[in-house]
Amino acid sequence: MTTPITMPDTETTREERVDYRYDDGDHERFSHYVPKDKLMAAMIEGTPVRALCGKLWVPSRDPQRFPVCPQCKEIHESLPDA
Repeated sequence: MTTPITMPDTETTREERVDYRYDDGDHERFSHYVPKDKLMAAMIEGTPVRALCGKLWVPSRDPQRFPVCPQCKEIHESLPDA
């Protein structure tokens, strides 16, 4: 993803490039814990999110069809109640 940025008070435009490297492996077989606001934005905009277990991906499937990621579940259960 490339984002053009215009520098204030100059005529210089700088492009910032974000290189997302998606994770592979068994993570695809699970539903993951991510903040709800980030999940909704990711599903609408197609931007990647990072799960509690560390997986980086663009959500596109119904999470209710998959079992919960054991790492995400363990981390979530260890967090203090907000």
